[in-house]
Amino acid sequence: MPQILHFGVGNFFRAHQAAYTALAGGDWRISGVSMRSDAMRRAMAADNFAYTLVVEGGPQSEFQVIDVIDDILLAPTQPDEILTKLADADVQIVTATVTEKGYHLAANGELELGDPDIQHDMNGTPKTLIGFLAIGLSQRKTPMTILSCDNRMDNGRVLERAVKKFASAAGLNINWNLFMFPNSMVDRITPATTDELRNRVAAMGYPATAPVPTEAFSEWVIEDNFATPRPDWAAAGARFVTDVAPHEMRKLRMLNGAHSMLAYQGVLAGHEFVHQAIADPTLLATTQGLMAEAALTLPVELQDMSAQYGRDLIARFANPSLAHSLRQIAMDGSQKIPYRFLQSRTALREMNMPSPCLDAALQAWMDFCRAETKAGRQINDPLGRAIADASTRDDFAHILGVDPAKL
Repeated sequence: MPQILHFGVGNFFRAHQAAYTALAGGDWRISGVSMRSDAMRRAMAADNFAYTLVVEGGPQSEFQVIDVIDDILLAPTQPDEILTKLADADVQIVTATVTEKGYHLAANGELELGDPDIQHDMNGTPKTLIGFLAIGLSQRKTPMTILSCDNRMDNGRVLERAVKKFASAAGLNINWNLFMFPNSMVDRITPATTDELRNRVAAMGYPATAPVPTEAFSEWVIEDNFATPRPDWAAAGARFVTDVAPHEMRKLRMLNGAHSMLAYQGVLAGHEFVHQAIADPTLLATTQGLMAEAALTLPVELQDMSAQYGRDLIARFANPSLAHSLRQIAMDGSQKIPYRFLQSRTALREMNMPSPCLDAALQAWMDFCRAETKAGRQINDPLGRAIADASTRDDFAHILGVDPAKL
């Protein structure tokens, strides 16, 4: 039976890749890997790893039971079992949603070999996605497709470079001809699960230990560059293309950029959720402005559609049925800002065009960090301590790895 091994078993994966696999039909099954906590495994095991996807936004909530996950392995305590899975010929695809920080990259986008977790993995007992893949592929004799599903431009190539750099540094021998790392773009707004949702799902008689709230909209654009067979994801709505880059760029710069700006400006304005922030006339205007600026940096073939795309995003953000926490989106800003704000600003500067809304978005991130530091709250970011220090010295350039003059 063909299998998928997925790293990062959070709500987004369960609302997106797992849901597509269920809708695709066939006999594909998924084994998950939780990178840190066993909370998800314990919760899902209570319902034999089936869960309820709750689609919000229509006249009524839609409840879908998803049953494609067989087990969840825990990276800190089961590294050998995970490596065995990676060597198993039945496991033909690896997918990953470990967020930007899970790639352990330096400011230049390359693997940070000095990262303590990466150094730990060099001893042959991995705990990061990069370490697991490099060591696992060195033990594998059959083809495999490794599909990144994280919000990063060129995500497949970035992951491939990181794994190759690790393998080289660790002296691992890998037959790279067996493996493909296609790019992909993923999109589906998926908030955190609440007790209120669990109670609602339980009252309906569906699996209620680990339900997932999400919206009706879903998009998955995948580079058609596989080394192995795959589920019929196209039947579930995925699109296979030769070049994912334009789709990645539009989503990162318009949707994710606007989301991050709303998070920082919204928290500073006293809002808690996205739908509250987008209802604020001032924040709505700035969001529309950021989208318009970002649209100017997109490939010409996408610019005609960008205005409607932006209007659709505003409608999605305004969905009151999705309580999407601004602070959840605000996490890990140092890993997101370069792709969501800085790339668009740089492109506009190269066109000698102003970027007042993108400038305001960047300023909001810095103001958010200052406010969190002043209030004594820990900044939820892999560079949290450095950001807190930068906040007191008003020096954010080195956090983002850019020339201070460019801020």
